[in-house]
Amino acid sequence: FLGDRVLGLVLSKKLFDLYPNENEGVLDKRFANLVKQKTCCEVAWSLGLQSYIVVGNKKKITKNDEKILSDCCEAIVGAIYIDQGFDFAKKFILGSWKKKIDKSDITILDPKTKLQEHSLKKFKKLPFYRLVNSSGPRHSPIYKISVSMVGTKKFYGFGNSKQEAEQDGAKKLLRGENIK
Repeated sequence: FLGDRVLGLVLSKKLFDLYPNENEGVLDKRFANLVKQKTCCEVAWSLGLQSYIVVGNKKKITKNDEKILSDCCEAIVGAIYIDQGFDFAKKFILGSWKKKIDKSDITILDPKTKLQEHSLKKFKKLPFYRLVNSSGPRHSPIYKISVSMVGTKKFYGFGNSKQEAEQDGAKKLLRGENIK
């Protein structure tokens, strides 16, 4: 909870300083790319956090454990903030996210955002996502999500989280409907 807020404050201020003339929508996309689960997981992996996490009887954490690694990364930020204060937490975040921040000049829209923008622009309605089912063990579920928008058939996405399955479904819909 706390680490997420500290991370958000530090990175939003950094982007604001780097891109003072950028509009809010573009800054928001850059920000979302820096704080999303996948990015936090990559940072956690680069810090070697996977070596210190034990989940149930599972001794090894893999890159597929994205949510666990991401949550741990945010928790570390919160712990640093509580233990060492804001300035130290800021230094840690800016150092750990440096490569990601440097790449933030290239705004890459994820499939779900791209689909949402297309659907709103063309139909004035959001795409429709629905959980079809989930399977597998609780610690490593597989979600199946359907996604459609006005006038399209349903496309199905799969992933270890609902968000990952929605992204996969959105990517398949964009490809299937030839939306660039």
